[in-house]
Amino acid sequence: MEKTDPERMECMEVWGGNQAVQRTFITPGLKIYIDSQPYGQAPGGGDVYYLSSCASGRITRMLLADVSGHGELVSQTAVGLRDLMRRNVNYVKQTRFVRAMNRQFADLGEQGGFATALVSTFFATTMTYSLCNAGHPVPLVFRRGTSQWSELKNEASCSRPISDTPLGVVDEASYGQLDVRLEAGDMVLSFSDAVTESEDGDGRQLGEAGVLRLVRELGTQDSEEIVPALVERIRGLRDSNLRQDDATFLLGQATGGGPSMKNNLLAPLRFLRRIADHTRIA
Repeated sequence: MEKTDPERMECMEVWGGNQAVQRTFITPGLKIYIDSQPYGQAPGGGDVYYLSSCASGRITRMLLADVSGHGELVSQTAVGLRDLMRRNVNYVKQTRFVRAMNRQFADLGEQGGFATALVSTFFATTMTYSLCNAGHPVPLVFRRGTSQWSELKNEASCSRPISDTPLGVVDEASYGQLDVRLEAGDMVLSFSDAVTESEDGDGRQLGEAGVLRLVRELGTQDSEEIVPALVERIRGLRDSNLRQDDATFLLGQATGGGPSMKNNLLAPLRFLRRIADHTRIA
């Protein structure tokens, strides 16, 4: 795939939706690559993705949700998630955002609505990546210092990866948060379950362990090459892979640096203006 120049996200902006996309964005301290393909080349799918940047640019939030159902229910849910992103654009703590999402999906329970989701927040000032996981496949992290990929889990206690209840299943579910420090060149790769449910040559699902093995075998550290190379590798195992469901990849790479002095000074004034909405929902 031909590379395109990354696009810079503006402060007080929300971008995303549920349509097909391949784009690269830059925010202070972070480069983000996203590839989302709805099932059957439909106008929109059940995978919903959003990015947001706060008034100073130091807070970048990323959401990847796999919403059950089709059509109008998914569209309504995508709109609700967008509105939550807008209301929380300037909050560093994201647990309140995840709890609000769960309440929203609980209200959709009678219609069968639920979702798995990853909510992550990157705070450029401290290079901290915070993750809340609501029943979603576990992301992978690449450490430039060791040139190794691993599951994103609590390294200090060696506990299992955080993976809490899918949204809308338990009304009063609690959601933990995992905070990790990134160094320049480190990457976090998230994906929807179409990836883990892909099959190897013998017809066995890859699962999280199989995806990790494939990523380790890619032999590339270029953030814009990893996802296309992984897609090619997975489809090479079985032609039907990534074609039987919505498939989405979200890769964030720490680049170092933070918001400019200008953006810091203008942040109080930006609180007074409306958030720019660059979302597309089918």
